[in-house]
Amino acid sequence: MARSLAVLFAAGAMAMAAGAAEAQDCKPKIADALLVTPGTLTMATSPTLPPMAYADQDGTLKGLRIELGAEIAKRLCLKSEYIRTEYATMVPGLKGGRWDLINAGLFVTAERRKILLMIPYESLAISISTAMKPAKPITKVDDLAGLTVSSDIGGYAEAKIKELNKEFKARGLAEMNIKLFDGYATVYQALRAGQVDAAVSIDPVAKQYQDRGEFAHALAGMYATPGSLSMEKKEIAEAVSGALKEMKADGWFDALMKRYGVTPAPGDLSVLPQG
Repeated sequence: MARSLAVLFAAGAMAMAAGAAEAQDCKPKIADALLVTPGTLTMATSPTLPPMAYADQDGTLKGLRIELGAEIAKRLCLKSEYIRTEYATMVPGLKGGRWDLINAGLFVTAERRKILLMIPYESLAISISTAMKPAKPITKVDDLAGLTVSSDIGGYAEAKIKELNKEFKARGLAEMNIKLFDGYATVYQALRAGQVDAAVSIDPVAKQYQDRGEFAHALAGMYATPGSLSMEKKEIAEAVSGALKEMKADGWFDALMKRYGVTPAPGDLSVLPQG
């Protein structure tokens, strides 16, 4: 018995020593002085878009962006912390030193590139969902002409579907009747209730509903635009880019994107030149 205990103690000591050595080897790749909280990568997110970022019934954050941010922090030997906030506060909060990184898929625009360091990593595109057996199948964009569709208020999908309506009008096609709702849950509830012919969302949301067997994913990949991780400090941006490139090299990044049905943005995960 004594010999067995000695063996177990020795094995435990070796494991603790190995763990300590590993902890010492994992040195933070961003200096404490650059971070809002030393040893922690503090990220702003908006958990309102399943499956990209959302909170479950217990309030736990989940989704592609949440997993990605946690993995970035891990590879930088930092803890990850999320602050839930609205999109309108994200850039002012970054500039005001409330967080180190905006992890909310901000679209890359010329205006934002003047004030932010951006790393395009995901490609956001519009999708069209229908009932599993729609009265009128939708196989191409022009099939939407004259239909009643639902979309979320203030989102990328609303902006693009309104642009498409202008195009239909210019081409002499019947315009869509666009009904706007607060959030994708109600956008799809309208489709479920037969109030609209189709729901307009983004690719990962439409894929999620199709995977559940609730709605058909009729069209995808419309109006693709890159979404980014956004920062202010060059040292943080370069470190995050390095972590992303490491994920890409070992397959972690592509596996995550595939699991969520999201197309990676064009490029090599480098920080875009500012200005």
